[in-house]
Amino acid sequence: MTASQTTLDTPSPLLLSAPQWLGSAWLWHGFTTRKGGQSTVYNPGGELNLGFTPHDDAATVTANRVILAEALTGDPATPIHTVRQIHCERSVVAGSGPWNPPEADGLIGAEPGVLLAILTADCIPVLVADPVRRVVAAFHAGWRGTVARVVELGVARMVAEFGSDPADLQAAIGPGIGSCCYTVGEEVRSRFTADFAYAEELFHTEAGKLRLDLPEANRRQLLAAGLRAGSIQRVGGCTSCHPELYFSHRADQGRTGRMMSLIGIRPTPAQ
Repeated sequence: MTASQTTLDTPSPLLLSAPQWLGSAWLWHGFTTRKGGQSTVYNPGGELNLGFTPHDDAATVTANRVILAEALTGDPATPIHTVRQIHCERSVVAGSGPWNPPEADGLIGAEPGVLLAILTADCIPVLVADPVRRVVAAFHAGWRGTVARVVELGVARMVAEFGSDPADLQAAIGPGIGSCCYTVGEEVRSRFTADFAYAEELFHTEAGKLRLDLPEANRRQLLAAGLRAGSIQRVGGCTSCHPELYFSHRADQGRTGRMMSLIGIRPTPAQ
């Protein structure tokens, strides 16, 4: 099936939204689930896998992305810019021209008509919007990216390159693995302890296992970057707790799809 045949009988994607951005006249955004779409490798009933995983057909994933673009923007041709995620601190600025995904874990942009997206299946997605300067960003934060301060440094780049005031910024932390399910080793705690004064507040031991609160770690980075606490919202729950709703690398034992977290600036209507 080609992307142009995105099919009338395919269920629409189930998208989660941040309450503070509902009804926004200038902003597109959404966090996908595994619901909707045409992929059948993980569930014969059809799912919205948006990552070019080894198990799925590339044409099917491309068709899913077209379905998603239409559901979110009304236009199936809306470009979706992604990056080759490598669990680092790097963010790149994305424009509206031809896009060859670079190695990075964050995208920042101010061009209308483009969706910036990151892929996750347990890692933490963070979307940031500047309603004053009309700048948006999407970040992928696994534990390595979080230790590298991908979100904190990404906000700093918004400030340096676009003149954003952190006090104006709004953020949404999307579905990701919670401390209820995210067990880690002492080496991970050591990495956090070496770089963050509040590191011990991110860890607790339960049933003899060390657990990390990765969503909270990224909320703390947003605060450190200058965002107001009231401008940071959590959307969705733990991906590992709800494998019926989300793709989860841990819950699905590594054989799973990918969700997308997207943000973009709506084009100004022609006068």
